[in-house]
Amino acid sequence: MSTGTAAQVGMPHSLSARLRAVSPAERTALLDRIASIVSTLSGEPAPGDRGELVPRFERLLAPADASAVWLALSVLEARLATAPEVRRTVRAIRLDGPGAAFGSRTAPLVTSWLGGFRHRPEVRVLRGAVLVDVDHTARAGLATGIQRVARETVRRWAAGHELRLVGWDSGYRHLRLLTPPECARALTGDGAPGPAGERDVVVVPWESTYLLPELSLERPRNERIAALAQFARCRTGVIGFDCVPMTTGETTAMGVSEAFATNLAAVRHMDRVSTISSAAAAEYRGWRTMLSSVGAGGPEISVEPLPGEVPGSTPDELDDARARLLVPGMPMVLCVGTHEPRKNHLALLHAAELLWREGLRFNLVLVGGRSWNDERFTRELAVAQARGRPVETVTTMSDSTLWAAYRLARCMVFPSLNEGFGLPVAEALSCGTPAVTSNFGSMAEIAADGGALLVDPRDDSSIAAGLRTVLTDDEAHRRLATAARARPRRTWEQYAHDVWDALAG
Repeated sequence: MSTGTAAQVGMPHSLSARLRAVSPAERTALLDRIASIVSTLSGEPAPGDRGELVPRFERLLAPADASAVWLALSVLEARLATAPEVRRTVRAIRLDGPGAAFGSRTAPLVTSWLGGFRHRPEVRVLRGAVLVDVDHTARAGLATGIQRVARETVRRWAAGHELRLVGWDSGYRHLRLLTPPECARALTGDGAPGPAGERDVVVVPWESTYLLPELSLERPRNERIAALAQFARCRTGVIGFDCVPMTTGETTAMGVSEAFATNLAAVRHMDRVSTISSAAAAEYRGWRTMLSSVGAGGPEISVEPLPGEVPGSTPDELDDARARLLVPGMPMVLCVGTHEPRKNHLALLHAAELLWREGLRFNLVLVGGRSWNDERFTRELAVAQARGRPVETVTTMSDSTLWAAYRLARCMVFPSLNEGFGLPVAEALSCGTPAVTSNFGSMAEIAADGGALLVDPRDDSSIAAGLRTVLTDDEAHRRLATAARARPRRTWEQYAHDVWDALAG
């Protein structure tokens, strides 16, 4: 029994037929986008005769090359195509040709992008450019460790290289150029956070470099990054912070591990990962080893350790921090990090209580915002404060106050269960302040250059013993402080240079 022709079984109209069915303004906008696709794929100016434009487009798409299809879909629809969309269109081209394949896809385009919006977004193909995706860093109000790394790194990249800073629309459908205020916020943290722009220039990278110096956890964003890495003919690179949601998923909130899995699904298709420590590299290499079971090789993985560089503090900054944080007659123990279970602050509170009951006098200052699953910590903190213990949390603190706090502290304690790097440890040691930190992973890696006392973070008594030593043994404290001041110095400038070479060089 014959299956009939495309027309007999109700297959979609051709692209030319679709173009004839829309308004003149919509037709002009679509033809402009088709011209952009033709010139990008051919490397030549698009035909001036509009009658030749669609046939030329169809000839270029006839081989059903997945990269060309991705470009065409992304430009026509003003949003980055996903891998399933590319595969579906490739199959349609092989069955019925590009005219029918794109004719069927132009109807939703006209409805959703052109006919339904007064503003027709400009679509710009960026070829041979370096795009740096700092969507979160440009918009978020919090300054996490990841955002600090992104800002310190990208600011130095921008000073030495020509970059295009990009973000996403609110639905994570398309890349867009950041506005000047957003660029300033991404690079310096200045200015109020704002929503994603909705009416900006849509950019489609092609034969360019795409760099991701922050963590993406949004499924729609990761689906489009994965397709970009596969089909945009771009060099792609990402800073790899850690695989905590996979290796210690029990310490994260519901859904975080699933969201992180979508990030790894995108990173799987990227060219290079620059990890922030050898411990982080071990996690990523373990994940990459698993990819062989699905026939994938995964990205190249390198190690570019973070620096611990901290600017100097002025006398006024030290005086302000002293008045704000110190309790007269008591040494200060400083802890920096969000109050999530992985940071192990419950164990720290218990260790501190053991020492207070011994009669040791010190105040404990925890700098960091609330995070997932911190209800137990909040309750135990309230209990300690009700007992009159000298402990407080500071949810927001300027960088200058933090640098001063490092210098004023007797020690910095960081008993985390898992860290990609442990930036507060490196920063405290850079200030010459001893650290009490975990005896494995990136924290032990940092401590290898001296200045830190290692403890077992899973043993409250071990944490208490480490704190007891630095609080009561002046000679041990002096040795640690001397070793901290003698550590080799690594600057943000060096780090940014090394990561650029690893990802874009």
